[in-house]
Amino acid sequence: MTERLDQPRELGLRLRPHYDPEAFGRLSEQIARFLGTARFIVYMTVFVAVWILWNVFAPQGLRFDPFPFIFLTLMLSLQASYAAPLILLAQNRQDDRDRVQNEHDRRAAERNQADVEYLTREIAALRIALGEVATRDYLRSELQHLAEDLREARGPYEPVPVRPKSPR
Repeated sequence: MTERLDQPRELGLRLRPHYDPEAFGRLSEQIARFLGTARFIVYMTVFVAVWILWNVFAPQGLRFDPFPFIFLTLMLSLQASYAAPLILLAQNRQDDRDRVQNEHDRRAAERNQADVEYLTREIAALRIALGEVATRDYLRSELQHLAEDLREARGPYEPVPVRPKSPR
């Protein structure tokens, strides 16, 4: 049967195990977060101290790891061999999240910069336009100058008769 790309594959037997990389990544982050705490150091210190005390002071028949503590060394090496890749995986995932966040922040900063530049241009245009607008004081002074010019042209001031308005 040929594989169709527009339809999902049928589930069947697989030779290699399947796992969800996202779930494994979350688990590795939780483990890495725990390994980086003082609680973990205290737990490991207590574990190693109990191990050594047991194998030094317990009756001869109950000791399982005599003095050079080879089995303890093996256990700590095993723990370290698993902890290092889990910590690296957690760091890589954090780097990926940081990269995405930095890209998002960069785009937001570019938009903000464009908005600031636009608003700066608008404010400059308003200032230029306001420079051309006649203000109340300017109009008042011009009207006073016109009134003086009219007085000079008419001569002495003669009151103009006012006609009463007829009611309609």
